[in-house]
Amino acid sequence: MNNPFRFLGFFLLSALAIFSCGETEDPNPLIFTVSSNSVQFEAEGGSQIITITSNSTWTIEAASSWLEVTPMAGTGNTQITLKASSNELMEAREVNVKVIAGTVVQLISVKQDAKAPSLPSYYIPSDATGMRDISNLELANEMGIGWNLGNSLEAIGGETAWGNPKTTKELIGLIKAAGFKSVRIPVAWSKFTKAETFEIEPVWMARVQEVVDYVIDNDMYVVMNIHWDEGWMQPTFAQQNYVNNRLEKMWIQIALNFRDYDDHLLFAGTNEVMVDGDYSTPKPEYYQVQNSFNQTFVDAVRSTGGRNTYRNLVVQTFNTNIDHGVNFFDMPTDDTEGRLMVEVHYYDPYEFSLKEDEVITQWGEHATDLSKTASWGGESYADGQFQKIKTKFIDKGVPVLLGEYAATDKKAEDNDIYRNYYLLHISKCAKEHGVVPFYWDNGFGGEYGSALFNRNSGGLLYPDLIEGIISAGQ
Repeated sequence: MNNPFRFLGFFLLSALAIFSCGETEDPNPLIFTVSSNSVQFEAEGGSQIITITSNSTWTIEAASSWLEVTPMAGTGNTQITLKASSNELMEAREVNVKVIAGTVVQLISVKQDAKAPSLPSYYIPSDATGMRDISNLELANEMGIGWNLGNSLEAIGGETAWGNPKTTKELIGLIKAAGFKSVRIPVAWSKFTKAETFEIEPVWMARVQEVVDYVIDNDMYVVMNIHWDEGWMQPTFAQQNYVNNRLEKMWIQIALNFRDYDDHLLFAGTNEVMVDGDYSTPKPEYYQVQNSFNQTFVDAVRSTGGRNTYRNLVVQTFNTNIDHGVNFFDMPTDDTEGRLMVEVHYYDPYEFSLKEDEVITQWGEHATDLSKTASWGGESYADGQFQKIKTKFIDKGVPVLLGEYAATDKKAEDNDIYRNYYLLHISKCAKEHGVVPFYWDNGFGGEYGSALFNRNSGGLLYPDLIEGIISAGQ
């Protein structure tokens, strides 16, 4: 029998064969490549060559004011030149160059480095000699309990102008023997040979260095600052440029003079920066400007290079207040990682610790007369304040120095008991929270004084209290 589908199959196979024979490959397929799809220029600019391999015509699109491409069109295999001008900006820049052949686009990403900041003439290369490879938290832990050389080198009118004798190496030896491991040296630096350029007198610089050496030679740590200094650091927009300019010039001189010291010397940028007489919560203007002072200080010291590249630097919260630090403090940027510390002070409650009267003379849970006790600022308050800064800073790897704390000696008969208890509690509380405490000794051991040592005779005014403070920090 004849199969009717046999003829149909033959027809379909024949048609497929005819169709297949009709397909032909393009005898001239597009060849189009570039030798590199990315080009990097240094900030100084220059020229680089890219090779185009093609069997077709091509064009270039490059919308840039800083990059010149030649030629912008061509046919076949060619080399093109990319020429970048010098980048005078402090930020990198980038542009895409399009090489187009028909419907095909090859992209060349062209990048250029930012201009490197010019190094000042006083800069020297970084030097880690004597700057141990330990974290700022480890170094802070080694600082133990600190002591303030108060009312001496920051005294306006000269080192002895506020009633203390000239600082001696013997005094620092006494501090060391008592168990203190660190000394904070407040300094008023505004003794100028040229006031208009803020040039510090060489004689004064040498005297400060002499006292610093007393401490360093005793294998102790030094924290050296710019203190009140007649209050020229007003944190207002009106004064911001003036203060930052003066602060920068002074810290560059200080940093250069002490650049070769090892990591036992720390710089602290300022002290209790605030608008004169205004103890209220700071306006945004005030704390923003004060934060800029911290940044100026860090930048000035780092700009000197050498060991100052790695030196631990101490920056302050607004008025060195704990709550203002938690709420308003901005950590300065620093090219050296892990070498910043934060400073706060503690004199709460003021009525007990500093106010010169005999109204509030008792403190803490052992007080026997509520009328002689402040309505705030007891043990739980202190614990809470130190916990705040532990959470805010220390737990995040930033050490905190309690740059000042004290309670003045009031003449009330029972005040010594509560004063001693207060100081022992604050010392212990600070250390338990990882804070490094520096007792404020103003050198005056009389009524409303806070001295622990007799700077004239070289004796201990309160041996038991000193021992207690040292023990509390163990």
